[in-house]
This record gives sequence, structure tokens and C-alpha cells, in this order.
Amino acid sequence: MSLKKIFTASAISVAMMTQALAGTLVINSNQSDPAPKKAWAELIQRFQAENPDIDVKVNEYDHEGYKSAIRNWLVTSPPDVVFWFAGNRMKYFVERGLLEDVSDVWADNALSDSMSSTKASMSVDGNQYGVPYSFYQWGMYYNKDMFDKYGLSEPKTWEEFLAVCETLKSNGIAPITIGTKYLWTAAGWFDYLNMRTNGLEYHIDLMDGKIPYTDAGVRKTFANWKQLIDKGYFLENHASYSWQEAQAPMFNGEAAMYLMGNFLTPNFPEGTNFDFFQFPEINPGVGMFEDAPTDTVHIPARAKNKEDARKFLAYVAKAENQTILNEVLNQLPPNKYSDSADNKFLVEGSAMLGAADGTAQFYDRDTDPAMASEGMKGFQEFMINPDRLDKILDNLERVRKRVFRN
Repeated sequence: MSLKKIFTASAISVAMMTQALAGTLVINSNQSDPAPKKAWAELIQRFQAENPDIDVKVNEYDHEGYKSAIRNWLVTSPPDVVFWFAGNRMKYFVERGLLEDVSDVWADNALSDSMSSTKASMSVDGNQYGVPYSFYQWGMYYNKDMFDKYGLSEPKTWEEFLAVCETLKSNGIAPITIGTKYLWTAAGWFDYLNMRTNGLEYHIDLMDGKIPYTDAGVRKTFANWKQLIDKGYFLENHASYSWQEAQAPMFNGEAAMYLMGNFLTPNFPEGTNFDFFQFPEINPGVGMFEDAPTDTVHIPARAKNKEDARKFLAYVAKAENQTILNEVLNQLPPNKYSDSADNKFLVEGSAMLGAADGTAQFYDRDTDPAMASEGMKGFQEFMINPDRLDKILDNLERVRKRVFRN
């Protein structure tokens, strides 16, 4: 073979290798549970059928392992697409230059219209850094048979809620089940009590480190929380239970209500009677704000195949794909042109979020990770030892000053 032919063959070989590399899309996923795993596998299969030149490689991780590993991937050898969360969880990586600006994907696909409800949570300084694929409501899920047995109605106000709790307690029923073994469930109570007591703007300012944890408004939130603790309305020994373990008392009639996200509903046993109501109003002058955690996909700033990653994000954002995906996930599609599953909890949740005065993500998604870690420890400690409130708030204020450099 002539030297010219050797060089030509080598050039063709290099070109083919480069093309193959460019056509490989690496995705790191935290969707390892059976139903989400299947839903995403089907979506990726459809994506590959429409883009036969792209070879998709998916690496799957369990949820907790994924949370620990993603920081290392983004800094060292990132994939082309990562699953993550909106709000401060996303912002934390954006501020460190670890996520790609995908405002062009939003502009090219008119996502500011179709994704208007979640645009703010996907934006930093006016630019977008990912695409949302699913979100869901939080609220009070309850054993309707227990309510019917004692003639109880869904409470709309704090006073009505306290009255419901007292009736249940006086009949030997734990009004509220909760498992705080893994801390984040207590943060759900803080979010709602704080938003209902002080409003969303105050809540977000606190999350951003602009308000001291020793502020009078925060103390009002804890005073409302303390009413429930002092009356013994929460499940006993809740720090010993995970959120899954805390389901059983509500299922078997030992407890009546559970403040939780809609991911609870697939676990309801067949033939049982459960329903849902909006967390009640505390201050009439404060709007009805809701937690609506949003799950997202992003392109790492150092990804190798950003072109195909952008195609994938645009594909995930399509209304028809979000409809199919969320029917399996049992959650709500952020694309307003998608259809929600015919499920009473999703129907109620969609209506509630549509009428909300505003939404937050969730405590550990809205604030700095270091602040969230200490905050959730403090919330659990307060639920066990409410008399330690001053020490807890003093500690959280020290953490706030250190984390936010105020």
C-alpha cells in the first residue's frame, strides 16, 4: 500500500472515530426505581429511533449515591446529560460554572411559553440552565374512612385543622403521621408553616440567607409548629421511622393525615379510601403558596457532546413526551400543553398548583446545601425537644452567617 493510501486510510479511520465519538450521548440517571427506569428507557428508545446517528449510553445510580457522586462528575469527567433538581440545587452548580447555559434551547423551542410555570426555578440571572420534565404537589393526604367515622371535613383554616386534630387525638388516633429519620420530612412542615405564616417572599429571602433565623417571623412559624407538638398531634417516636415506614399507621387507621408529596399515592393499598386537601390557611392576609418540587435534566459545562445533549433536552421538553413520561411517573408535566394522567390526586394537584399564589421548590432545594443540612437537623431536634428552640435558632443563625457571609 502506498504512503498516500496509508495516510488516506488513517484519515478516514480518524474521521470515523471522531464521528462515532460525537454521536455518543452519555446520560447519568438517578431514575433507578422500576417505573421511572422503564419510562425513561422507552423515551430514550423513541429518541434514538428519531435520531439513529446518536448512540445513547445510560449510567444508572441509586438516589442517595447519585446525590453524592454528581459533584465529582461535574468537576472531573462529566457525562453529556445529568438528572437533577430546580431551584437552589441547580443554582449551586451554576454559580460554580458547572452547568451549561441552555437559554438557546428555551428560545428555539418556545419553552418560555410552554414551561412558563417553572421558568423562574430554571433561571439564574435571566438565563436558563436546564429543562424540567416533572413536578408534583405537596399537601395533606388523609384516611377518609377515619374522617367519615368521626364526622370530620377537610379543614380550610388553621383553627379548623387544630379542631380536626383534637377530635382525632381524643379518639385515640394519631392526627398526623411522619417519619423524620431522614430529616427532610420535617422540612416539609417548616416550608408550609413558614409560607402560610409569613408568605413566599419572606420564605425565599430566608432561603437566600437575607433574613436571620432569629427573626420574629421565624419565631412565629415555630410557635405555630409548637402548638401541634405540645398537643401530641404527631406520631410518637417519629425519629425512628423513615417516610416509608410512617405510611403504615395511616394505612391501618392508627393515624389519619400525612403531609407529603404526591409520590405517596402509588403506595396506597388497593381497596382503601384516601383523599387529599390543601395545607390550611394560617394568616388570612397571606397568600396560598405551595411546594412544587421540579425534577430536571441538564448539560454539564464540560460535557463532550453538547450538540446531541441539546437535542435530547429539546426532546424531553416536548408536550407529547412529557405526557407519556408523567403518566408513568404519576406526576405532573411542566409543559402546559401536555395532558395529565386521569388520576384524582393529579387532577386536584394540578388545579391547586394552577391556582396557587406562587410556588417554592422544597427547603433543601431552595437554600444552600450546607444551610439545608443544618436546618433539617434543627427541625427534627425541635420536633423532639421544642424547649430547645432558642439554642436551635442561635445555631442556625451562626450557620446562616457562615454560609451566606452576612
